Amino acid sequence: MSDSAARDRDAVETESAFSHPAVAPDASAAYGDHPDQVIDFYAPRDGRAGAPVVVVLHGGAWRGPYDRLHVTPFADFLARRGFAVANVEYRRGSELPQQRGSGPVAGRWPETFDDVAAAMDALPGLLAVALPQADARRIVVTGHSAGGQLALWAAARHVLPQGSPWRLAAAPPLRGVVALAPIADFATAVELDVCSGAVGQLLGREADFAARSPYADPAALLPTGIATAVVQGRTDLTVPHAVAEAFVDAAAKAGETVGLTLLEEVGHFPLIDPAADACAVVAEEIAQLAW
Repeated sequence: MSDSAARDRDAVETESAFSHPAVAPDASAAYGDHPDQVIDFYAPRDGRAGAPVVVVLHGGAWRGPYDRLHVTPFADFLARRGFAVANVEYRRGSELPQQRGSGPVAGRWPETFDDVAAAMDALPGLLAVALPQADARRIVVTGHSAGGQLALWAAARHVLPQGSPWRLAAAPPLRGVVALAPIADFATAVELDVCSGAVGQLLGREADFAARSPYADPAALLPTGIATAVVQGRTDLTVPHAVAEAFVDAAAKAGETVGLTLLEEVGHFPLIDPAADACAVVAEEIAQLAW
């Protein structure tokens, strides 16, 4: 496929994914005092009790303009598949361009990670109130793009370096993680300039980047012992499949097997587009871990 044809298809895929109206949650709960420290809950549409829980961490290059609303159709899609869904918001980058460049900054350090850790820690208690019919013993974390990095990170907190405020003493009680086109290997993402330098903006420059990478890069936090699957479009122009493949290779070198599903003629956004076949593949990957 020519570059122009690939760009044209990417534009069509993106338009489709963002064409769905936002879906209001059944309940919401705060896990902190900041307006972005909130989780939206979606009950399984079939009304079943004991439904497994899917935690959704949205993407958007950790940048402020991209919030959880764009994945609410995906959350609803999962709820229609019989899952209880927790759609997590978290603090993202400032939109003040004078801080670090000419556009929205990617992420906040350490607030983005503070929030994901706090949301995951608060989840069982919030579920008991917001979705008491859900089975908090069966939790799968999924995330798309930058949210895929956060999903992998959330499942790896027990292997964070000693002294990290986010480190867990034991592995989190998860059935697994399904990362969707994740920014999962920072070295490869930087080499490919994924999302226009987002990784560098997230971690900071030079000394900060080197000091913070061991606390944030999923490829550096292996093995986890948590069942992990990656779903990736082969024609993804936003996060090329080389990033996912580098993470899977890093896992293998660490003695861990990570499942990789490469979808032919699929780009970045069909993975979270309820109208796309790729989204059904994602739901099946989640189901294999959850049930």
